[in-house]
Amino acid sequence: MYPVWLAVRWRIPRPSGPGVRLSAFYWCLFLIIGVYLPFWPVWLENRGMTAAEIGILLAVGTWVKVFANPLVGHVVDQRGDRRRPMIVLAGLALAFVILFSAADGFWPLLIISGLFGFALSSLFPLSDNLTVRVANEWSLQYGRIRLWGSISFVVAAMVGGRILEGRPEGWVLALVVAAVALTWVSTFFLPDARWPTERSGKAPSLKLLTNPVFLLFLASASLIQSSHAVYYGFATLYWRAVGHSETVIGWLWAEGVIAEIVLFIFGAALLARLGPIWLLTLAGVLGTLRWGVTGMTADLMPLLLVQAIHAFTFGATHLAAVHFIAQAAPPNLSASAQSIYSALGTGVGFGITLPLAGYLYAHFGGAAFHFMAAMTAVGALCAVFLARRWDGRQISL
Repeated sequence: MYPVWLAVRWRIPRPSGPGVRLSAFYWCLFLIIGVYLPFWPVWLENRGMTAAEIGILLAVGTWVKVFANPLVGHVVDQRGDRRRPMIVLAGLALAFVILFSAADGFWPLLIISGLFGFALSSLFPLSDNLTVRVANEWSLQYGRIRLWGSISFVVAAMVGGRILEGRPEGWVLALVVAAVALTWVSTFFLPDARWPTERSGKAPSLKLLTNPVFLLFLASASLIQSSHAVYYGFATLYWRAVGHSETVIGWLWAEGVIAEIVLFIFGAALLARLGPIWLLTLAGVLGTLRWGVTGMTADLMPLLLVQAIHAFTFGATHLAAVHFIAQAAPPNLSASAQSIYSALGTGVGFGITLPLAGYLYAHFGGAAFHFMAAMTAVGALCAVFLARRWDGRQISL
């Protein structure tokens, strides 16, 4: 589960105790994403789905997290533990993904996709919440645990492509099932950490969503994360249209993930120097530069330079978000806070900006990236306002 040669090559200290188990879990969890994102549309097409139907089936997982994540976060906060709910969710994800083998037609696939998205998407905020809190208690670094998920994504996409080459499309489902099964097994080895609970008449989500500090944080992080919409949806099409080869495009994507991994390795030093809010501000400022340059030119050298900024637009934003939540959210509401951020930041945010990105790209081509630059600029401005409102301590609700 823990690639020793990578630890030596990157000089990453091998984590001990709960760090090993959390690293192994992230490795397994992102194996799913590394196979699912690149290859699942191929499996759906083989099942007779049209391009429009495939788009809907992929989008349902994004939309379902909008209500799934806060609901699960609320239940988990009421319980106080994390491992058992994650075991249940991973087990449900395994059961639902196996159902795909018997699904025939759009509507059965849609229902199962929604159920699978409910179980799988809920694991991500819970794993981040568990990891950052355990890391704080054991003096570990969240980024150096989380980076194994990014490494796993790259390995899964590369190795998955080699395995699937020349084989029937049914192998895609087999690989996804295997990755989900490994993730379920890994949940049994997660740290069994527990925190105080609070039972009150007012829903935790309402408490958080009426706090101006938390709302400024949500606005800033969501705008910066959602600014990736044109990149995720149309960068490959745009770069192909201007003449870049598939190999070059593949390297551009890989560079972004590698930069993200490096950020997670050294992110603790940046956090110590800047704190989560100014790190978030820096991510927004650099995001404005990244998307501005990407919209102005498709020449290879400028693209190679600004692709490295993915370390900040995604990696630093995520790192700042989980550490802000760890510091600002009351302990008994930490899972709810993380889940709401996941639901609004990557659920509603992308649910709105992905269709908008399609419209912008259709009408403006590569200049659509300028609209994403404007989003990150506003996100950086929200972070500046947040720095003026938040004193670094737990917010009062």
